[in-house]
Amino acid sequence: MKRLFLLFFVLSAGFAAAQTLDEALPTRGLAIQAPARAGVDDFVKFIEHELAPAHFNLLILRVDWNYDYESHPELREADPLTRKDVKKLVEACRKHNIELVPQINLLGHQSWATTTHELLREYPQLDETPHVDTANYTGWPNADGLYCKSYCPLHPEMPPIVNALVDEIMDVFEAQMFHAGMDEVFYIADDKCPRCAGHDPAELFAGEVRRIHEHLALTGKRLMIWGDRLLDGAQTGLGAWEASMNNTARAVDMIPKGVFICDWHYERADLSAVYFAMKGLDVATCPWREPELALRQMNDMVAWRAQTTEQTKSHLRGIIETVWSPAEPFLRDYYDPATTDGVALTVRALMEEYKRMKN
Repeated sequence: MKRLFLLFFVLSAGFAAAQTLDEALPTRGLAIQAPARAGVDDFVKFIEHELAPAHFNLLILRVDWNYDYESHPELREADPLTRKDVKKLVEACRKHNIELVPQINLLGHQSWATTTHELLREYPQLDETPHVDTANYTGWPNADGLYCKSYCPLHPEMPPIVNALVDEIMDVFEAQMFHAGMDEVFYIADDKCPRCAGHDPAELFAGEVRRIHEHLALTGKRLMIWGDRLLDGAQTGLGAWEASMNNTARAVDMIPKGVFICDWHYERADLSAVYFAMKGLDVATCPWREPELALRQMNDMVAWRAQTTEQTKSHLRGIIETVWSPAEPFLRDYYDPATTDGVALTVRALMEEYKRMKN
């Protein structure tokens, strides 16, 4: 840890010394799965005693089906968050000037391995690839490349269902931005889909982004998505996970400029945030579980903002740390003084650096 602190001191001192924290990193976020009902009070304490003092100003909560939806009660998880639970989170964030953003995974991530999630379980007609059997999943990659299913972006029954869910979750969270996920979309324009076969995957992806964006814009709200499908995996060498190998990358020039891009890279400090900014899209770099790498990514963002044009600088928004475990085990690791968990250590490292930059 001593070496880690020395590293981020050396990396950041030159860039951050002449800037305030808000100038250096306007967005300082955390993206994490929403807590279970029993964990809401503990998570509120984490917001008040950890995120706020460390100057985080954005919190993305992956809600998915963990809410007591009235518009589509059939899609609720067992014992979901209630309106009262959500209002505790809303109030804590409002008190500390933290923007709260709900997330529902749209388009992709409608299944995981052998589990089909609620939307396609209840509405199997929306499945882009009903011929792909999740029950026979044997691990990634398998013969057909199964990782997670998508809904069909052209199915006429899909928009009313999705729009109702988005409207309801935005209302209860009193949110101005909505995160639609849309990462790792491996199934799109499937040749067996009666609606999508033969369509341009980039057009299909961009069309669904536009559809959600336009629906949110009706009430003055904004869309966030992960950025991997907008990067060319072959041209960049990023491959099929952090970028697209199924021809969706050209969608970057087809989506509205008001979409906020969350640009995740977990193995290297890739420079794609600059690419998005130069396309006129707001972007935040998103690290994960390597503290030293996250601090390098953070300092890249500070450096870019310090040495580019005002137009490009305005699109380079900051850092959003990602947590892919449920909230409860994350908090256990975070508060364990002996933890070796990389995610908890990364969050702590960013917190310490934000405090140092603030002072």
